[in-house]
Amino acid sequence: MEEFQQDLPAKTLLEMYSGTVYRIAYARTLNRTDAEDITQNVFLKYISADKTFRSEEHRKAWLLRVAVNCANDFVTSAHYRHKADLDEFSGGSEEPSYELEEKSEVYYAVQSLPEKYRIPIHLFYYEDMSTAQIAKALGERESTVRSHLTRARKMLKEILKEGVV
Repeated sequence: MEEFQQDLPAKTLLEMYSGTVYRIAYARTLNRTDAEDITQNVFLKYISADKTFRSEEHRKAWLLRVAVNCANDFVTSAHYRHKADLDEFSGGSEEPSYELEEKSEVYYAVQSLPEKYRIPIHLFYYEDMSTAQIAKALGERESTVRSHLTRARKMLKEILKEGVV
């Protein structure tokens, strides 16, 4: 087993986790620029937190929880609501651009899910997290995560069967 290194260089940490944090932020906001801003905020919080971690898994869980919280804070902010109003007025928001994942029918189907289902599906399938890890990252019970995954799979099956995407 590899020894846990408490103080990783910033570059190494960014290489390890920036993609994961970005994808969580993007799954919540569906906007590349906003996801980049949230990702930057998460790593700024990490640097200023001066927190001690027990393991690499603990560090990853902390970063994911902060990413979810930052994304939630962002989408409930007055700035985001104002921006959404402007997007609606101007005829639409930015076309989703997601360089890190291949765009496919399944990708668009996942993006069309309500957020409470989209985030767990993303973490489970795209980030290879267990239901226990997702529950910890989202601050929910494991049974709730399993329920959301089951409902999301049913919704995805219907969306893909109907070809609505």
